[in-house]
Amino acid sequence: MTKLSVNINKIATIRNARGGNTPNVVQVAIDCERFGAAGITVHPRPDERHITGKDVVDLSKVVSTEFNIEGYPDERFMQMIQAIRPAQATLVPDPPHVLTSNAGWDTKEHLEVLQDIIRRIKSWGVRTSIFVDTNLQNIEYAVKTGTDRIEFYTGPYADEYAEDREKAIKPFIIAANRALELGLELNAGHDLNQENLRFFKENIPQLAEVSIGHALISDSIYLGLENTIQRYNYLLRD
Repeated sequence: MTKLSVNINKIATIRNARGGNTPNVVQVAIDCERFGAAGITVHPRPDERHITGKDVVDLSKVVSTEFNIEGYPDERFMQMIQAIRPAQATLVPDPPHVLTSNAGWDTKEHLEVLQDIIRRIKSWGVRTSIFVDTNLQNIEYAVKTGTDRIEFYTGPYADEYAEDREKAIKPFIIAANRALELGLELNAGHDLNQENLRFFKENIPQLAEVSIGHALISDSIYLGLENTIQRYNYLLRD
């Protein structure tokens, strides 16, 4: 079964809007795991507009499944990975000012930089994943970086799903097959939701993990967090 990692950035966004500690990010992470999440994902940005550095430290003490820290690999991020030693570090190419991650790495252009970063992270015993699109060249150069996994940026799939889901999934199937041929493991994330997740999983059954935040937390407002996590896990069953 593909693992569900719940991105709890939006919980921190709600807390930060009012100040204080409600909702409690650490308690939500504990509850997500208790309700069936196989991992917790955070993206601590430099401006701390949602997850803060303190959150990362606090979460590292309680997450009992897989802790996934994603972000742009500047020196601040690298120091955090070295100190926390999460299960996985997911490298995204977006600079600090963007609203959300919206593109994958050009792995050919950034090959040497990524090789050095990944070498350092793996020396700390942390699994690596890099955010990529379906461009086959980017996947082929991802292998050369030494990464363990790639995470498909699924924004284009989500955008095109309602109009033509077969067309939307096709480039991901081709890219997934190529990645598997090259020995990479597969993650996916961005705008996956209850409507489009099952079809993605059916067509790419080798998915190791999906990271879902915005849609899942939004659904939980109506359905409750426990019920929502169970629904997403049901969609990921083989």
